[in-house]
Amino acid sequence: MLSFLILNGPNLNLLGTRQPEVYGTTTLADIENACANLAESEGIELTFSQSNHEGILIDEIHDSKGKHDLIILNAGAYTHTSIALHDAIASVEVPVIELHLSNIHAREDFRQTSYISKVAIGQICGFGSDGYLLSIHAGISYLGAKS
Repeated sequence: MLSFLILNGPNLNLLGTRQPEVYGTTTLADIENACANLAESEGIELTFSQSNHEGILIDEIHDSKGKHDLIILNAGAYTHTSIALHDAIASVEVPVIELHLSNIHAREDFRQTSYISKVAIGQICGFGSDGYLLSIHAGISYLGAKS
């Protein structure tokens, strides 16, 4: 059975109330429920984690080696600032899909820089909460193509 880690960074615990005009009104719990339903139908084990702390996210990435087949990472603002997350991803042999609710390429200039994309297998952005489901499908497709 495939195992995916869905890892969420800072401020994603506020989904549903934080800037709904940008991030929508769907809560992180709603997203987790939708992902769990899809994973169950696809026979995938999912682990969810969210932290506002960079070091905890790095620990989760390190701990994924040998435990998970793929990471779906919404690093939030750390996407644009964290060389440490970049290095953590580069240090483990677990493929990562970079995920964003909004289209970071159509936003402020500073959001168009991603340290994650340089070590991710791909990026999904701009599809709101549906991006999580798209990421699961993309992960299944990627791992199926590799086997």
